[in-house]
Amino acid sequence: MGRLFGTDGVRGLANEALSAELALQISTAAAHVLADEPTGDHRPVAVVGRDPRASGEMLEAAVIAGLTASGVDVLTLGVLPTPAVAFLTGHYDAALGVMISASHNPMDDNGIKIFAAKGEKLEDDAEDKIEAAMEEGLSHRPTGAGIGRAFQVTDALDTYLSHLATSIKHRLDGLKVVIDCANGAAFEASPAAFRAAGAEVITIHAEPDGININQDCGSTHLESLQKAVVLHGADVGIGHDGDADRCLAVDAQGSIVDGDAIMAILALAMHEDGELVDDTLVATVMSNLGLHIAMRKAGVLIKTTGVGDRYVLEELRAGGYSLGGEQSGHVVLPAYATTGDGILTALRIVSRMAQTGRTLSELASVVQTVPQVLINVKVSDKAAVASAPEVLAAVADAERHLGENGRILLRPSGTEELFRVMVEATEPGLADKLAADLAAIVGAV
Repeated sequence: MGRLFGTDGVRGLANEALSAELALQISTAAAHVLADEPTGDHRPVAVVGRDPRASGEMLEAAVIAGLTASGVDVLTLGVLPTPAVAFLTGHYDAALGVMISASHNPMDDNGIKIFAAKGEKLEDDAEDKIEAAMEEGLSHRPTGAGIGRAFQVTDALDTYLSHLATSIKHRLDGLKVVIDCANGAAFEASPAAFRAAGAEVITIHAEPDGININQDCGSTHLESLQKAVVLHGADVGIGHDGDADRCLAVDAQGSIVDGDAIMAILALAMHEDGELVDDTLVATVMSNLGLHIAMRKAGVLIKTTGVGDRYVLEELRAGGYSLGGEQSGHVVLPAYATTGDGILTALRIVSRMAQTGRTLSELASVVQTVPQVLINVKVSDKAAVASAPEVLAAVADAERHLGENGRILLRPSGTEELFRVMVEATEPGLADKLAADLAAIVGAV
């Protein structure tokens, strides 16, 4: 079979591509690879959480069955955000953690994310070993008292909220916040975290019924949040996705503040407080040139990675850096989280507002978004385009023309025979012209 794990776990249409049988296989194999062999009275421990989508109930049962059948005790967390599951994996000294969620995907989909000990995302090698174990099958299973047990954790949310409370230095008293919970995993945790920090909280889309997760709401559909912020005269709006590992924000005027501006706000705050390791921010190639210009002016270096939060995490670990993220709103603060945490990020943004007395729009104005043009070009051979001398020469010529006032990114699609041509330029109209010229050259290869 092809590789099962994608950039963020295993994901697919629930009860078809992602069936209960597959969930059972994955969890059994994950226990074999990540957990110690049960010996005597000792059994390794795993934690399992999920978002509210209906298929999560079925998949949760299968995952628990696979783990306990492998001699692993399971701490069931119920509905919690992905970063809470990652944190609690480390907090409970578990051998692994499992989050059942398809993040911002439609309700019909679901996914299985696996965390190693300490809540770390799996390395490629560990994923490969899990897939190999699935193909080989397991010959030995414990019996009798060796079979794992499942225990419901009743204080999981409170433990996570106590952890979040340690992440902010300034209380949020006097600030009014609207939170769009996407009818997802944040529906209890995010409002509770903000209220505990002193904010006045108004919630929307905080009534999950198993079906309505991400339905015209959350970080991928911010229109209702924009309206609610203006209607209620709020200082800020926070939009989560289905599993709350990301957030985007809305200022008091109803304007969207994206992940680039959020990273800039946090980077400058940490730079000022001496918390930004090596004065470095980690971001992907999709971050706008405006972020690069703003950070350069502030004396902050940007380390650039490929698209995907796993690559951001790899660079953060490799360099020991303290902040990284994506334009989509995945932001990682390694001092507090091993993965993107939308609630943590949101608390830090609003805490910065409280600390400085400045509005979100004022804080976000440090990033002046540079016009960007993206053209998808159909090609017959992506590899040929990537190495074509005429393409390389055209890119080099365009980069010389732009200098520090623009940026070019050509990359193949991961799923289609397309090449993406992206050009940013501060000079009006120049991005359109250069993108069109490059797209024509790419299309002719």
